[in-house]
Amino acid sequence: YEMRLLLSLTNAVGAGRMRQATRELLKAYIHGLDSAALDDVFELLAWNQGIGYFSSEIGPSTLFAAYKTIKGMEKQGKARGEICAALKEKFGEKNPEVKVM
Repeated sequence: YEMRLLLSLTNAVGAGRMRQATRELLKAYIHGLDSAALDDVFELLAWNQGIGYFSSEIGPSTLFAAYKTIKGMEKQGKARGEICAALKEKFGEKNPEVKVM
């Protein structure tokens, strides 16, 4: 299931649908995906899309902000449940940059 979400995430990025990509990242992490897999995804996005695209489109996106939230909270030693709650609050449907119309 997590692999399908990652494929959907990367397809959404390729199509320029960052809101969808953010939702897929949240679902994948909440359903148990290890953040090391996200490290690989973002590394490959930079490699395949180019650093210019990554810097201008992905870097300032809610998608990358959610990823940085995960990595930052893990570095602080926060529990996965706490990270998931923070992700839902900060990047869930109440966020206009993620919300589905």
